Amino acid sequence: MREIINVEPLEDYKLLLTFDNNVKKIKDMKPYLEKGVFKKLKDVNFFNTVKISFGTISWGDIDICADSLYESSIDL
Repeated sequence: MREIINVEPLEDYKLLLTFDNNVKKIKDMKPYLEKGVFKKLKDVNFFNTVKISFGTISWGDIDICADSLYESSIDL
């Protein structure tokens, strides 16, 4: 099971993720912005508040499984 050790919000609703194996990946969050709780992320100020929480990323009550992010993100 992978854990995220660093996250940086980027322009255009992308995230730079660093995993516990030191692999860096880019996750494009745009496809999520029209779905359920993720609609809140359209507010770029809110999007930029992303934090590490229990080995994954979160925006308060919104989170995504680190393993899912690892599999669906693009290698740098």
